[in-house]
Amino acid sequence: MAMVCFGGLHTANAAIADRIVAVVGNEMILQSQVDEQAMMARLQYPEAKKDPSLKAGILENLVTRKIVLTKARLDSIHVDEAEIDKKGEERMMFLRSKFGSIEEMESTFSKSYAVIEKEIKDDLRDQQLINSIRRKELSGTTVSYEEVEDFYRDNRERLPMFRESVEVSQIIIYPGVTAEAKASARAGIEQIKQQLQAGNDFAELAKLYSQDPGSAPLGGDLGYSRRGEFVKNFEETAFSLEEGEISGIVESRFGYHIIQLLDKEQDAVHTRHILIAFDRSSLDAPAAKTRLEKVRTDILSGRADFAEMARQYSDDPASAKHGGVIRNAETGETLFAVEVLRNQLREVVGSLASEGDISRVVRIEPEKGTPFYALFMLNRRVPAHRLELDSDYARLEKLAVEAKQNKLFQEWIKELQEEVYVRISDI
Repeated sequence: MAMVCFGGLHTANAAIADRIVAVVGNEMILQSQVDEQAMMARLQYPEAKKDPSLKAGILENLVTRKIVLTKARLDSIHVDEAEIDKKGEERMMFLRSKFGSIEEMESTFSKSYAVIEKEIKDDLRDQQLINSIRRKELSGTTVSYEEVEDFYRDNRERLPMFRESVEVSQIIIYPGVTAEAKASARAGIEQIKQQLQAGNDFAELAKLYSQDPGSAPLGGDLGYSRRGEFVKNFEETAFSLEEGEISGIVESRFGYHIIQLLDKEQDAVHTRHILIAFDRSSLDAPAAKTRLEKVRTDILSGRADFAEMARQYSDDPASAKHGGVIRNAETGETLFAVEVLRNQLREVVGSLASEGDISRVVRIEPEKGTPFYALFMLNRRVPAHRLELDSDYARLEKLAVEAKQNKLFQEWIKELQEEVYVRISDI
């Protein structure tokens, strides 16, 4: 069994032994890497705990990754660091949510917070390199009508059922806070502003006083964000700042912010902020509901358009910019299987009989966060059915292209393997 030592000189107290499970070229894959990825998979996908082949699949993927990364680096493929920072922050926020404290997370992984974050970003960078070279190698892949027919015929019995799906638009409004709550938060943020003007460090003040639990431990750092990801006032201010500049006091529905721009790219900003949140123990819920009832009345009477009202009034920036249409943040897809919708939304959708129907004003109680009022419109409903060549050609074509790309990719990997030394041990 091969062993490798880390952490400098090999001493009785400081040596860390780790089994080598594969060698690809001049690089090693360690048992600890496989174990760590398996732990991540189980945190994100509880069903993975029952998969006996999980670690073997992870090792196979790691070997493939090493082979492809060698090629990507030889071809000088570049990555989008802003996107890596953004996704890295999202991944770290998800991980933090799984532990009671940062210390517990560090203990579980036997690594510092900074090392965990670096390894996650390294992993994302590698994956982006792989995706880029895969696209480069396979971007021209097409299928003929005859190939789609063949794919359909060969896979007809294995094709997934298309689940009943809907496309829905929304307008949401959060209840406002009382004047007293605003005055209290304003006094708090004014004191922090004075400390900044006196020369105190922004990051240290964020750690001490910011009431944003996600970013405060990081000195207020929000990572990179693109247009449409912040609420309106925050976004307008963030994009108007110069690099290094600190804003005045900015109000959002969350509270009062002070924002510092760390870096700006064409359509993304890297910011940090200090938030003094509004006390939401006493909200003006009736006013929010009344406001949304009026919006509904105007739409139903024909005096207003749902999409325009969403752009103008909705407190959800992601859907508002699309006229209220709810989209999958990763794929941009607008159809959602009814069975995966949250219970409240599933009930509302079930009450809408025809496309274009608009719901009553509904109070939504999220698992986390502040309750809000929402108005929904059913744009489209697609019944459950088995994929058919005539009615689902576009989806079948996409599946056929993916199948062809996977086959070509595996063939390409085999060609690369002939150029790179690979040795794999049992795990």
